[in-house]
Amino acid sequence: MDWVASAGAIQWRIQPFVDGRYRASAATDLLDNVNPATERTLCRLSVGDVSDVDAAVRAARRRFDDGCWCDLPPGTRGEILLRLAQLVSQHKAEFALLDTLEMGKPITAALYDAEWFAPAVLRSCAGFADKLFGDSAPLSGLGTLACNVYEPRGVIGAITAWNFPIVNAVIKVAPALAAGNCVVLKPSELTASSALKLAELALEAGVPEGVLNVVPGLGSTVGAALALHRDVDLLSFTGSTLTGRKLQELAGRSNGKPLLLECGGKSPQIVFDDVEDLDAVAEATVHSAMWNQGQVCIARSRLLVHRDVKEPLLERIFTRVKRYVPEDPLSEATTFGPLASPAQRERVKACIEQGIQEGAETVVKGVIQEEGGCYVSPTIFDRVESSMSIAREEIFGPVLSVQSFVTEEEALILANETRYGLAATVWTRDMGRGRRMARAIRAGSICICSSGEESLESPFLLSHEPQKASGFGSELGRRGLEAYSTLKSITFVGN
Repeated sequence: MDWVASAGAIQWRIQPFVDGRYRASAATDLLDNVNPATERTLCRLSVGDVSDVDAAVRAARRRFDDGCWCDLPPGTRGEILLRLAQLVSQHKAEFALLDTLEMGKPITAALYDAEWFAPAVLRSCAGFADKLFGDSAPLSGLGTLACNVYEPRGVIGAITAWNFPIVNAVIKVAPALAAGNCVVLKPSELTASSALKLAELALEAGVPEGVLNVVPGLGSTVGAALALHRDVDLLSFTGSTLTGRKLQELAGRSNGKPLLLECGGKSPQIVFDDVEDLDAVAEATVHSAMWNQGQVCIARSRLLVHRDVKEPLLERIFTRVKRYVPEDPLSEATTFGPLASPAQRERVKACIEQGIQEGAETVVKGVIQEEGGCYVSPTIFDRVESSMSIAREEIFGPVLSVQSFVTEEEALILANETRYGLAATVWTRDMGRGRRMARAIRAGSICICSSGEESLESPFLLSHEPQKASGFGSELGRRGLEAYSTLKSITFVGN
């Protein structure tokens, strides 16, 4: 496929999608939608307005109250989501092109997201739609019974990040719709187009008009309006810890709506000296740290390695990291593209410079392109101390920090010596040690590896909850649907 020609043929339309149709935003101020591979403007879009959010919430509330979606049998909602999964896969080229142009994701990676990743999440949530089982308990007295039932919360406000545009939209929309809610989705202002396309396809799949609404715009306008809106029943957010805490404040000032937050991460890759296949460890370490140009919330950006295997492991990592050369994301041969925006490039640059100033050793120094594309090649720091910012703060770029340890106790201290608690990986052949580490590490998702790679299937089936500053609440698996539901107790008295 000629991706360059296809890119030139795109007709950009980034407007609020409310009640099943596009409408002009009430805001007059505009912002540039920039292609990070060239730093050229793709189009301009509205910053968004409170009245845009009001219209979307009104549409969602009306459709929730009339029962057009929540009163459908759960299995029917699941069937519609399965059709949506198929449509997303069928339109993979369009989704991939939108995400590549807006975010810089290599086209083959974007195709993977649209053809497999996003549809897999939709299919998983569709399968759980009719499995929100409650409990029952007999009470004293004849004919008395108490039971729990799950019911949809109502109108869900959802705010997504820019790093996996179509996937992040689906991770919010799929469980919320499967549980019977209506949704107002605010995608990142950097990557709004794939969320709008998802809303179009949802209508085609059978989701009624007004059940899924999308309002593009800035966090300071649209995001804040969703958090402050008194007719939004739950707010779900993926993004930075700082923004998540601001949203908590705004939600508390409105109707005290509950939140689901997946915020920042600083996840460790912990390698003990009993692991035999260092090539597999090196491959997994580099992939996890550099996947999506390091712009992944669960990226294992801290390598904690036993002193006895540190040097041979680093040699293997250096060999592999040389493959990660930033190139044109529209080429199917490219595996490593630009960062998502000029602002993100500057942030990563500042983090690297601060690491150098604090005394870390740059064993691999990445090249940063200053203009004409947001290209940043990988950087690896050695001799990192836990007090350094590169060991403590989320960078969201291709930067790996290396620390060494000798004892299991040291490894555990290093692993937990951060305010985040999103994920962790432990490499050991000692399953007793693996169980101890899994129990003691303060993170929501932990993988114990003796060899091989982590499975991408299990996250869709099993839920986890972030810890510490990484947030709270579950989104995937059956418990993810429960999070978008409210639990009601009903007591029956009488014969």
